[in-house]
Amino acid sequence: MKLERTLVIIKPDAVARGHAGRILSRFEDKGLRLVAMRLADIAPDTAERHYAEHRAKPFFGQLTAFITSGPVVILALEGVEAVAVTRKLVGATLGRNAEPGSIRGDFGMSQAFNLVHASDSPASAERELSLYFQPGDYIREADSGSYRWNYEFADGKPN
Repeated sequence: MKLERTLVIIKPDAVARGHAGRILSRFEDKGLRLVAMRLADIAPDTAERHYAEHRAKPFFGQLTAFITSGPVVILALEGVEAVAVTRKLVGATLGRNAEPGSIRGDFGMSQAFNLVHASDSPASAERELSLYFQPGDYIREADSGSYRWNYEFADGKPN
């Protein structure tokens, strides 16, 4: 197992409903490390690049219009298997079908207004993180005390 970074966007519906802090705390409570964060409005051209794989789909316009409709909180999270762990915490896309205890299961009913975006693979995470963060935006590498309490160590590295 190795440390991964992943992107999470707390979407306009979650920010407007006042859930940003509660959502962020879910990731931190699990043991994921917050390594970069910003409150921003996503520009339309960035939204189009972010969702490029959906360009030919009929919902592309709605998707980009929604993510650009208000402020979002953009997070870079780090941890062992961060992508998979984050996706499990987020839950199924359709909130009313998401497992209780997941973010969407606890706060969502809709498919369109689904509170958060989370990268779906390490490759997507790398591409998406580069849209929103530059290398200097991340907190410096350090021996985070949280890793000591969240992972077993072999040779000084999480496993």
